[in-house]
Amino acid sequence: MNIIELHDDYKSIEKTAIALGNFDGIHIGHQNLIERMIEISKINNLISSVLIFENHTKSITSNTFPSLLTNNEQKLNILNKLGVENIYLMKFNEKVMKLSPSEFINNILIDKLNCKSVVVGYNYKFGYKASGNTDTLKKICSENDIYTEILNPVYYEDKIVSSTLIRSLITYGKIDIANKLLGRFYTIKGEVVHGKGIGTKLGFPTANIRLIDNFVIPKNGVYSTLTTIGDKTYKSATSVGFNPTFQEKSLKIENHIIGFNDLLYGNIIDISFVEYIRPEISFDKVEDLVNRMIEDVNYIKKKNVIYNL
Repeated sequence: MNIIELHDDYKSIEKTAIALGNFDGIHIGHQNLIERMIEISKINNLISSVLIFENHTKSITSNTFPSLLTNNEQKLNILNKLGVENIYLMKFNEKVMKLSPSEFINNILIDKLNCKSVVVGYNYKFGYKASGNTDTLKKICSENDIYTEILNPVYYEDKIVSSTLIRSLITYGKIDIANKLLGRFYTIKGEVVHGKGIGTKLGFPTANIRLIDNFVIPKNGVYSTLTTIGDKTYKSATSVGFNPTFQEKSLKIENHIIGFNDLLYGNIIDISFVEYIRPEISFDKVEDLVNRMIEDVNYIKKKNVIYNL
């Protein structure tokens, strides 16, 4: 896989097929779209490509923007596994934001990327103030001999699979359904930082996590998780919340890695959420908390976790 940063004078010699979208989470709907683009690229001897904005479009167009299901590093890893040949990284700034639909297609897709085929979702919007839609795309691309394919939504039960739906599922603790729609475990990345050492005193050393990006934070509670450190993955128990037994005032993500006792301060680790076990509980006695933690860990140990959905 080639990762190419789009600078002002870049021009692709190779003819490309391109998938367009925000692709936050690269969920099963996105995967369907990207797999179709790859199929078209093989049929027409084109280079399979995805155009990604390095920053979320709403970081420029709005004062607020959604929490992330995937950061750029995760996106690149997933796209590599899907078999995409070229990833084009582009900064979304005011200049790009103000491109009309016609300018975006002519200046970016045609002049820079030598695009001969483009695949998008049914609700794709582009150009200044999202003034272009799939009809606009088809019209302008047709005028330039670019094959265009618009894919229908993918459904889960009666709902359209979307990044918005998955964010909602995660924040309501429905991690099992979110994982189905992602096609993998929802995973956050964070740096291990110093905490108060309460877990160690209780016999359950925990890694306190500071997120490295604006990830969606799951509903408060205790989760069965998988923790990846380098190339090794361990079962773990992760607490999200305010640790009510000790009356903490700030939200914390605390991770107990089962059977692992090495110091991790400063390391970046991945935590994949497998199952929501229980809500936060304020225990009257520390002994009751310890007993419940033993139950949680024993439950997780017995789980036969499939590492890749």
